[in-house]
Amino acid sequence: MSHEVDLKNSILRTDLAVELLNTKPTKQVDDIKITNITLNEEQAKKINKKEGNYTTIEFIDATDKENKRKLTQIFKEELKTLMKINNIKEIDTCLVIGLGNEKVAPDSLGPLVINKTLVTNHIYLYGDLEKGFRRVCALAPGVMGETGIETSDLLKSVVKEIKPDFIIVVDALAASSAERVNKTVQMTDAGINPGSGVGNKRKEISKEILKIPVIAIGIPTVVDAASIVNDTINYLYKHFAYQKENLNNPKTKLTANVNYLKYSKDLKINQEDKQKILGMVGSLDEVETKNLIYEILNPIGYNLMVTPKEEDFIIEKLAEVISKGINEALHQNYE
Repeated sequence: MSHEVDLKNSILRTDLAVELLNTKPTKQVDDIKITNITLNEEQAKKINKKEGNYTTIEFIDATDKENKRKLTQIFKEELKTLMKINNIKEIDTCLVIGLGNEKVAPDSLGPLVINKTLVTNHIYLYGDLEKGFRRVCALAPGVMGETGIETSDLLKSVVKEIKPDFIIVVDALAASSAERVNKTVQMTDAGINPGSGVGNKRKEISKEILKIPVIAIGIPTVVDAASIVNDTINYLYKHFAYQKENLNNPKTKLTANVNYLKYSKDLKINQEDKQKILGMVGSLDEVETKNLIYEILNPIGYNLMVTPKEEDFIIEKLAEVISKGINEALHQNYE
């Protein structure tokens, strides 16, 4: 792992460990990037995360049939690797938990995955399962606003009664960059704090609490307004740098609305030019800029959580990827 960011004075609303670290992808398959991170206690404390293994899969599109197939395959293999790291055997019983509210599109990932999860425990109760299938239970416990019960407390009772060997938890997450929304999968054996990314932190669901391995899987479906404004400022700098670099390029003079990000992800702008564009704000570094935006928007209630307008369509596709990947990782003979 490379350079770590000091976050003690930063206000970052994100559930993604990869956003808190300047870490290069471990490997890449076509346009899908995979990053594997293992945090020890000291490293985890610096970024306000729990120690453990974090795998991040970054992709461009999950709605195209071929892209979805590749993403599902990679997700399945990474999930099986994480299960192996946690010594989960092929005969171990799994409890799949889908967190969230099915009535709210950006929060419906968990329940939608549960709807598509192959459950087999009820078959086991009446006889042996076919070879290549394990015992699987599934539960969508709802949200505390509906039940009045902490999900972590509810799961303690379920685990005590059902006695699964491990748990897979699926939830929607929050990102601190708009470009990661609906384009990143994170899985970790460090557990999860439901609602932490949107400032509504509930009791954690983890191995320490439930006494069995917990693998948390999530996809960011929302980003806050402060992050969008900060991203816009950074894109403004990149746009200016691109225009300056191509000022005398005859090709760009004939093209309107150039997508400069397609030409270069490493467009640089110096401090002097930043200050010419945004004055005093241009003199701030990225963390200071984001904190300033947060301080402006938050007190007046305008630091809204934002999701794409087509979220209801995209979340269905993402749920298909996660559920199929889980089914294939849990059941050897799943087709």
